[in-house]
This record gives sequence, structure tokens and C-alpha cells, in this order.
Amino acid sequence: MSDAARTDGDICLSMLRDTDRDRYLACLLSPADKRGALAALYAFNAEIARVRDVVREPLPGEIRLQWWRDLIEGSAHGDSGGNPVAAALLAAIETYRLPRQTLVAMIEARIFDLYDDPLENRNALEGYAGETASALIQLASLVLSADDAAKSAEAAGHAGVAQSIAGFLLLLPIHRRRQQLYLPLDILAATGLDRDSFLAGEDRQRIAAAIEAFAGLGLEHLAKARKAGPVPPTVFSAFLPVALAEPVLRRAAKTGAAMLDTAMQPPQWRRQISLLKASIIRRF
Repeated sequence: MSDAARTDGDICLSMLRDTDRDRYLACLLSPADKRGALAALYAFNAEIARVRDVVREPLPGEIRLQWWRDLIEGSAHGDSGGNPVAAALLAAIETYRLPRQTLVAMIEARIFDLYDDPLENRNALEGYAGETASALIQLASLVLSADDAAKSAEAAGHAGVAQSIAGFLLLLPIHRRRQQLYLPLDILAATGLDRDSFLAGEDRQRIAAAIEAFAGLGLEHLAKARKAGPVPPTVFSAFLPVALAEPVLRRAAKTGAAMLDTAMQPPQWRRQISLLKASIIRRF
């Protein structure tokens, strides 16, 4: 990579300290020569994941996402324009031959975040997670080792779903205030709920059952990811953030309806220890 690209990668790494501290730490536990490209990927992911947080209406959000799509597709309006994340991402795409369509699919999946439509079923949830969290793991794996990335594709698919569910559980209080829902409607229906009754938060027993089922689905995917075969050491650091999912999933299953109202994110020091341990024992 050129000196300019490395500088942009360093800026991305610095930005991650504020926008995604867990992936920032995962970068620090990755090979030094890959950190800039990984930071670019993770910073890009942070940018498109937080669009709902920085706009009041869906249309401005769609415009922001379209800018990223134009950039990746190389349209006339997709100029990096001094944006270090954009410049570093384009450099990573070229250097590691990252599939642009996968990045475009990540952007398109994020349009869902701008609206309050529910996920109809588990297949829709798994599709969303596959195009976001799972794809990010796979892209990071390609940066780390193009030869070994394919060997961990199945694990990445399941790991991304587990990671997404853990993230949705942590964000339940925020999503509820927005009247936004990521628990699939078929899980709610199985516990006698619908979108409105879940968000109302009154039937605590049924809500607890729905959250337990949702967390259980995450644990099921995590188990499948671990059984998919050993992840090659060369790409393991792409899976490091997944190590933070299991404690959240298990705590959510026990906490139940209180997840609607209480922030359950483990403290930063504990997450740092979990990431370091995972990097040593090679187990997410």
C-alpha cells in the first residue's frame, strides 16, 4: 500500500476508537501489516451502521448510503473527496481484490435500518446478518489471507448471525424507543406476541420467552460456527469480535424482559480481556 493509504488506514484506526472500540481492539490484535486495511473495512462498516443515528428521516439516510454505493461502484459522484475512510477502503479493495458487490450488498442491507419495518421471519434475519456481519468477517478474512478465507466461509456465515443477534439484544432499549424491531415476527408469534405488544413491554412473561428464544437462536448459530471446522490461524483475527457474543446471549436468556429497559453491555475492560483470551486460545 502507498504511504498515503497507510496514513488513511491509521486515521481509520483512530476513528474506530470512538465508533467501534471492540473492532479497534481486534485490529490491534491482528497482524500489523493488515491493520490499515482491516481498520478501513471496520470504519466503513461503522459509518453505514450508524446512519440511522445521524439522520432524522429515511431519505437523507438513503442518500448517505447511496454515496457509499457510488464510491464503491466507481460512479462519477463517488469521489472519496478527502474522506480518509473512503480513500482507505478503495485502497483495500484494490490491494486485496475485495469483491465490490459484497460491499454494495452490505450497503443495501443497511437501508432496512432506516425504517421501522419488522423482520418477517428467521430467514429474513439470517439474510440480513449474512449481508452485514457475516460479510464483514469474510471480507476481513480475505484481507488476512485470500487463500484461507474460503475455508472459513461457513463458520463466518453462522458467526455473523450470532454476532448480529447479540448486538440486537444489546440495543433493545434504543430500538424500542425508536419503535424499531429486529426480533423476527415468527419468534414473537410463537410466544403469543406481535410487534406492538412486544414493543409495549407489558406482557413480561411472554417477552422474556421471546428474548430467550432469540438468544437461543444466536447460541445455535454460534455452536454451528464452532462446529464448521477449525478457522485457519491466518484468518482467525477476523473472528475475534465474535468472542464477545456468547456472554451477551447467555445473559440475555437469563435476564429476559429486563433487556428492554436496561443497558447490558459488559464493561470495556471485560471485553478487552475476552478479546485477548480469544486471540491466545484461538476460540471465539
